[in-house]
Amino acid sequence: MSKPSQQTVIIADADADYLDWASRHLDAPTIEIITTTRSDEALKLFTAKHADLLIVDLDLLPFDGLELLKRIRQNFPNAVVLLTGNLTSTNSVIEATRMGAYDVLRKEAISFDLRPTVEHALQAAEQMRLAADEQLEAIPQPVSSDLIIGNSPAIQDVVKLIGRVTHSDAPVLITGESGTGKEVVASAIHQFSRRAGHEYIAINCAAIPANLLESELFGHEKGAYTGAVSQRIGRFEQCNDGTLFLDEIGDLPSEVQSKLLRVLQSGEFSRIGSNETITSNVRILAATNKNLEKEVEEDRFREDLFYRLNVVRIHIPPLRQRLEDVSLLAEHFLNRIAKHNMGRRLQLSPEALVHLQNYDWPGNVRELENTLQSACVLSTGNVLMPKDIPLGAVPRRLPQSVEAPDFELTLSQAATTILNTAKKENISPITIAERELILQALEQENHDLAKTAKALKITPPALRKKITSHDLTLPSASD
Repeated sequence: MSKPSQQTVIIADADADYLDWASRHLDAPTIEIITTTRSDEALKLFTAKHADLLIVDLDLLPFDGLELLKRIRQNFPNAVVLLTGNLTSTNSVIEATRMGAYDVLRKEAISFDLRPTVEHALQAAEQMRLAADEQLEAIPQPVSSDLIIGNSPAIQDVVKLIGRVTHSDAPVLITGESGTGKEVVASAIHQFSRRAGHEYIAINCAAIPANLLESELFGHEKGAYTGAVSQRIGRFEQCNDGTLFLDEIGDLPSEVQSKLLRVLQSGEFSRIGSNETITSNVRILAATNKNLEKEVEEDRFREDLFYRLNVVRIHIPPLRQRLEDVSLLAEHFLNRIAKHNMGRRLQLSPEALVHLQNYDWPGNVRELENTLQSACVLSTGNVLMPKDIPLGAVPRRLPQSVEAPDFELTLSQAATTILNTAKKENISPITIAERELILQALEQENHDLAKTAKALKITPPALRKKITSHDLTLPSASD
């Protein structure tokens, strides 16, 4: 089939002003744009027009964007649907990608992301015309609360990938530093998969002695070794039709690696002390904070096992690379702490939040949770102040005592000044440069937030977050 001269895009959103902007923003000779404010009308239009792309907001009437996506994908399995919205729930993103959404865009960044995403989506739509129809599997019910907390682009990429791998039984290797939440990601994959109604078992390979780990995984017969006073059913046998999460897989003893490889290849294993072959249908999720490629190079990890585990890889970014998620995570942990202790719900003061956002979090999300738990125990008031939250490293922000670099110097001189200041104060030069650039832009635009954001090519909400994270004063002028 030759490429059509014109492709049809339907945009469904309750905001008429947004529809007008989006129509003008996407206007092109090769695109026919149709808009509607209702989800039922969007469904009729899509069915009648066989549109190439549907851009739909989550917040629609008489039924929401997820329901519209579901209905369209049921009747048109290859439909390309782009979801937008003011997302507060990562479960919505997982659910959307699980149901087949091409992508999910946050409204606050849509002015920058919409056009390139639509261009790629229309290319995908053309390719879909040539593909065979495939029926989607039933969608599991969402869990009652978010498993993954965060709205940063880095964590949203992780969330979308989780949604996509739930269709498959392929092994997933989850990587990231200690404390980033690898087990949380594994649990989310299981809960949104078709195995959700079956066993989910997590094993820490580093926490169990090597001589007991094989028995833990594969079981043993009575008398198989000293102390084996009765038969033991291993985790693989117990987890049949379910999901087995092997944490710290990089610490798996070499003698167990070969037996695990056999299970991944054939689904078969034997209990220790038995010649009986047992078959088990288990999905393997593995996690590590080690560089497994390096472990393979140094002969500490089997290469063939690595490739069996590394079918799909999900890397979780450290918290210092998504500091915009600190406020959401902090609120989540404070709610959980209050519920668990059945006590008062403490609040973060604005200064305390900045205090948290200016820290590097070497222990990642786990350190943030432990820090807030300690603060809640020791605090005597209902509002947490910076003094209530002792942190263990140098803050990320530029101290007020540090003299700002002179940006009237040449670019080379300014860069040298920033690098020298960063080295002297043990602070990231990127942090210093960004802070001073924001200050200069604010001054140049007379502290007009909207104009400053436009000059910096970011959205006003994103600029507000950066101003707060750098402990700057918000402009008083209207944005």
